[in-house]
Amino acid sequence: MEFLAQDNTCGQTLLRLVSRGNAIIAELLRLSDFIPPVFKMETREEQEKYQYILPDFAYFRGSEFYDHKIDSSPMLQDLDEEFRENHMEILTRFYLAFESIYKFVTDLNRFLEDLEEGVYIQHTLEMVLFNIDGKQLMSEALYLYGVMLLILDMKIEGAIRERMLVAYNRYSAAQTVDSSMDDVCKLLRSTGYMAGIPPKRPAKYPEEYFGRIPINQEFIEMVIGRLRSDDIYGQITNYPSPEHRSTALSTQASMLYIILFFSPHMLNTQQAKMREIVDKHFPDNWVITVYMGITVNLIDAWAPYRAASTGLNNTLEQGNVVEQASRHIMRVGQLNKAVDKYLQEGVLIEDFVLDHIPKLMNCLRDCNVVLRWLMLHISEASLVEGTKRAKLIYDMIIAQHYNADGLFNLLLNTSQLEFRLREMFKMMLASKKDKWEGYKKEGSERMSELSEVFSGSKPLTRVEKNENLQAWFSEMASQISSLSYDDSTTAGRKIIQLTQALEEVQEFHQLETNMQVRQFLLETRKFLRQMIRTINIKEEVLVQMSIIGDLSYAWQIIDSYTVFMQEAIKRDPSVVTKLRATFLKMSSALDAPLVRISECGSKDLVSVSQYYSGELVAYVRRVLQIIPQSMFGVLEKIITMQTKSIQEVPTRLEKDKLKEYAQLEERHQVAKLTHSISVFTEGILMMKTTLVGIIKVDPHQLLEDGIRKELVNKVAYALHQFLVFNPKAKAPELLPRLDALSAHMEGFRKSFEYIQDYVNIYGLKIWQEEVSRIINYNVEQECNSFLRTKVYDFQSVYQSKTIPIPRFRPVDASINFMGRMAREMLRMTDPKATYFADKMDTWYNNRTFDEIIDSKVFTKLQNAVGTFGLSGLDRLFCFMMVRELQSFVKMLKSMVADEPTKNMLNAVFKNLNPLKAEPINATKLYAQAVQKSSRLWPPVLEIILNVGQRQLLRRQIANELRSSCRFDSKFLASCLDTFNQSILTDIQAHYSDPSLPYPGEDNPLLSELTSYLETAGIHNPLTKIYITPNKSDGLALILFIFTLAHLPKLQYMRSLNGFVGKKGVETFDGVALVIGMVTILHQYHTESTEMYLSFCAQYIRSMVVTAASSKDKQPDLPADTISLLVFLEEFVRYGEHSPQILEGKVPPYVLDEFRHNISRGTLPTGK
Repeated sequence: MEFLAQDNTCGQTLLRLVSRGNAIIAELLRLSDFIPPVFKMETREEQEKYQYILPDFAYFRGSEFYDHKIDSSPMLQDLDEEFRENHMEILTRFYLAFESIYKFVTDLNRFLEDLEEGVYIQHTLEMVLFNIDGKQLMSEALYLYGVMLLILDMKIEGAIRERMLVAYNRYSAAQTVDSSMDDVCKLLRSTGYMAGIPPKRPAKYPEEYFGRIPINQEFIEMVIGRLRSDDIYGQITNYPSPEHRSTALSTQASMLYIILFFSPHMLNTQQAKMREIVDKHFPDNWVITVYMGITVNLIDAWAPYRAASTGLNNTLEQGNVVEQASRHIMRVGQLNKAVDKYLQEGVLIEDFVLDHIPKLMNCLRDCNVVLRWLMLHISEASLVEGTKRAKLIYDMIIAQHYNADGLFNLLLNTSQLEFRLREMFKMMLASKKDKWEGYKKEGSERMSELSEVFSGSKPLTRVEKNENLQAWFSEMASQISSLSYDDSTTAGRKIIQLTQALEEVQEFHQLETNMQVRQFLLETRKFLRQMIRTINIKEEVLVQMSIIGDLSYAWQIIDSYTVFMQEAIKRDPSVVTKLRATFLKMSSALDAPLVRISECGSKDLVSVSQYYSGELVAYVRRVLQIIPQSMFGVLEKIITMQTKSIQEVPTRLEKDKLKEYAQLEERHQVAKLTHSISVFTEGILMMKTTLVGIIKVDPHQLLEDGIRKELVNKVAYALHQFLVFNPKAKAPELLPRLDALSAHMEGFRKSFEYIQDYVNIYGLKIWQEEVSRIINYNVEQECNSFLRTKVYDFQSVYQSKTIPIPRFRPVDASINFMGRMAREMLRMTDPKATYFADKMDTWYNNRTFDEIIDSKVFTKLQNAVGTFGLSGLDRLFCFMMVRELQSFVKMLKSMVADEPTKNMLNAVFKNLNPLKAEPINATKLYAQAVQKSSRLWPPVLEIILNVGQRQLLRRQIANELRSSCRFDSKFLASCLDTFNQSILTDIQAHYSDPSLPYPGEDNPLLSELTSYLETAGIHNPLTKIYITPNKSDGLALILFIFTLAHLPKLQYMRSLNGFVGKKGVETFDGVALVIGMVTILHQYHTESTEMYLSFCAQYIRSMVVTAASSKDKQPDLPADTISLLVFLEEFVRYGEHSPQILEGKVPPYVLDEFRHNISRGTLPTGK
C-alpha cells in the first residue's frame, strides 16, 4: 500500500501534521506584523502606564498583588477594561497561534507513541523511516517544530509573548478554563534571546528551548541517521555533477541543522558524526538558509559546540575558502557571456532547444549553483552576529574581485533564460500531440505518394515502374500510420527502425540518382526525426527546471538587490521585462511551504498561498515604486519650469513679442522631461499581466498604485509639515500656514492634472480619493483618543497595506495635523479671550477688539484641505464636544449625589413651587441660591463654554460647506435638499399614520443620506442629539441658578445684538454660553427645557412684581430682567424653538415692552 494513499491512516495522519506545521509558521509570520505596539513597551510612558495591566510571567508568582493594584484604582480598572475591549480579539488570535505550536508537538509525540504501540497496523518507526515518503515527512515534522520555535523567538520576543499570555489568561479566565494554558506558558516563556544586530543569544540556546517538551530521543537519532546517510529527496539525480552535491542536498542540510539542536550531545561530543555531516553537506558552504530565506552562518551558529565547530574547520580553511570564492566569482563572467548568447534574438527557437536540452539544463544548473553560493555567502545577513571570524571569511570572499553588478546581471539573465525556456516548453507540451499527429500524417503521405510513383500510375521524370518498391513504400506508409502517440516507448523504437530502413532503401536501390525521390525520402526522415523530438518533450524537463531554478533561499536576502534593480530601471525602464522573469523565479519559493498543504487538500492552502503571494507582490511593488518616484522627481522640475520660467501666453500678442513668449529652449526642456515620464510609463507597462503566486499583477494597476502611494506620501508629508503651530507665537500662524499649504496643494493638483494624459490615469479621481483617504484616516486616528474602543491600522477602512498612509511622530498633544489644526482654532477662539459676533460671523479679541477669525478663514481652510478636510474637522469637533457633554453628565450626577448640594436644591425647589406663582421674598431667595451654589459653577462654566465654542465652529464649517456645495455643485445641493425634505415629510406622515411606509433599522437610507447632508453642510449642529443621558430631575434648576449666577457678568451690546463680557469681571463669550446651554438641554427630554424656561419666566415675573411694588418705582424693566429676556430670546433663536414658547410663560405686556424697547434701541447696553 502506498504510504500517502487515502486509506493509509498512518501516512495521512503524518501528512496532515506536516501540512499543519507549514500553516502554523505562515500564521506566526503573518501575526508578527500585527503585534500591538503597547506590548513592546518601548517608551517610559507606556511602561509606567501599563506596568500593572501588562505584567510578564511575574504575574503568576504574585497575581494577588497585581489584581489588588487594579481593583484599588478606578483609573486602572477603567484602563484595564478599555484595554480588554480593544485587544481581546487580537490576543485570542495570538494565543491560538501559540497554542497550535504546543498542540503540534503533542500530536507529534502522540503519533510516535501510537506508532510504537502498534496502533497503525503494519507500520513501525523503522518501516516508516525506510519508506521514501515516510522518512521525508518524519524529518519534516521534527524540522518544522524547530523552525516554529526559532521563528517565534525571532519575530515575537519572549517578553512580548509573556505579556500576551498573561493578558489572555486574565481576560479569558472568566470565559473559559483552558487546560493547556499552563503547558503553553511553560513552552513559550522567554528564552532570553533578543533579535537585533547583533542578536543576544543566551547560553545553551536553542537546545534548552527545544528540549522544553521532550521528544522520543530514539526517533530523533534515527531521523538524523537518515539525513546523514540518505538523499531523502532524490535531488542528486537533478545535480549529477559532484561539484553540485552540496546544492543538491541543501534542503536536507537545512533540516539537519535544525534537528541537530534536538540532540545537542552530538553537536558537542560526536566529532566523527559531525565530521561526516560536514563532509557530506557542508564541504564548500557555511552559510545556509533555514526556512523561507532565514539565513544562518554556521561559523557563528555552531561556535558554542566543540564537535560541530571542529568539523567545520576544514571547510573554513583559508585555501578552501579562497578556492571556492574565486571559482564561483570567475564563473559569473563566463556564465553571463554564455547566457547572453542564448538570449540573443533568434537563438532560442524550437529546433535549437529540442536539440540542446542537456546543454541548456547544464547551463541553468551552473548559473543557479553560482547564484546560490554567492548570494548566500556575500549577504549581509551572514554577518548579523558580527563575529571576527565570520567577518574575516567574508572579507576573503570579497577580495577575490567580487563584482555585485555582474552577479545581479547573472540573476536577471538566468531568470530570463529560465522564463523563456519554460514558456517554450509549455507551448510545446500544449501542442505536442497535434504536432506529432501532423508529422505522422505528412510522413505517411510522402510514403503513399512514392508508392504511387513506383506503381507507374503517377508520372515522375525518369522513374520506372517497380512493384517491389511500390509494395515496400505502401507498407512503410501503413507502418507510419500505425504509430501510436499513447505508447511513446514502442513508437520511439519503431521510428528509429523506420528511419534506418529509409536510409538503407535509398542506398541499396540507388534512389539517390533521382532528386525528387531523394527529396521525398529526406522529408520523410525529417518528419520521423521531428516525431522523435516531439515525443521526447516531457513534463519532467519543466519539473527539473523548477527544482534547479529554486530561489527560496533568497526570499529575504533579495532585499539587498532592490537598489540594483531600481538603479537598472532608472537607467533603462525596459529592464522591467527581465525583472518580471526574476519575480516569477522568486515565486518558486512558494512551493516549499505549500506542497504538503496541497497534497493533503487542507483548507489552509488559500490563506497560506495568499500570505506568501502577498509578501512577494509587496516586494514587487517596492522595487517598481522607483518608477513613480522618478516620475514625481521629473514632475517637480516640470512644475518649477511652468510656474517660474515659462510665461503664460496672453490672448492677444504683438508680433514683435512672439519670440519673447516662444521660449523655445525652455519649452524643449519641458517636452524632454515629459517624454522621460512617458518612457517610465512605457517601461512598467512592458511587464504584462503576471500571476505572482495566486495574485494576478496588472502592470497598469501597479503603476496607478505606485503613483497613488507616491502622492499619498507627498501630500501626507506636506500636511504634516505645514500644519504645525507654535502656541507661544506673537502673531497667529493659522492664516499664513493655510495660504502656504493651499499654494502647495494647488501645485500638486496641477501637476497631477498635467501628468494624467501621459500615464493614462484619471488624475482628478485619484487626487480626490487619496486626499480624502488621508484626511479621513487622520481624523479617525485623532478621534481614537476620544473612543474607548480604538480603531487600529489593521482595522481601519482607510489604511491600506498596498498604499499605506504614513504616520508621523506627534509634535504636541495632538496625534496628527488634524488635531493640531483643530486645537489651534480652539486656542484662537477661546471663549474666555474672544467673543463671537453673530451678524459678522467673526470672532474678536475681547480686550483689543481685533478681528481673530472670520468666514474667510473657513474658505481658506477649504482651499487648503478641501471639503473632506472641513468635514473631518467638523467630525473631530463633534467628538471633542461629546466628551465635554459626557463630562457634564458625570458632573451632574456627582452634584445630585452630593448631600449638601442635594439639600440646597430641594430647599430652593420647594420655595419656588408652584412655578406658575411668584415665590415669597423672591429677591432674597434667588440671591441666597446663587451664593450657596457659587462653588459649583467654575467647572460647569468651562464645559458649557467649550460645548458652545465647538458648536459655533461647527456651524461656521457647515455654512462654508453649504455655500461651496451650492456654488460648485448646485444640482447636488438641490437634489440633497429636496430628498431630505421629502424623507422628513414621509417620516412625519408615518407618525401621523403608522400604516404608511418608514425606513426600517436595516435600511441604510437615513445613515447614508445623513453622511451626504453633513458633507454638503445641509444640517444644523445645534439641534442634533449627541448623547442620550438618563433623566435628571435637578438639571433644569441647576442650569437656572447657573444662568442667574453668570448673567450679571454679561452685558447686551446693541451693535452686535448679543452679549459680551463686562469689563473688570471674569469675561467670557455670551454667544458660546447660550449655545452651550441650548446644546446641553437638547440632549435631555423636552421636559427639562420646559422646566428651565418656566424657572426663568417665574424669575422675570417675580422681578417685575418686586420692582412694581418697590417705593422708588421705575417705568423701565429691571436690568437683570432685561438681561434674562435677551438671554431667553437668544436661547429660543439658536435652539430653533417656537417664539410662542415664551409667550405662555412670560406676561405679554412684559414681552411687548421688552421687544418694543429692542426695536427702538432704548435698552441699556454696553458700548
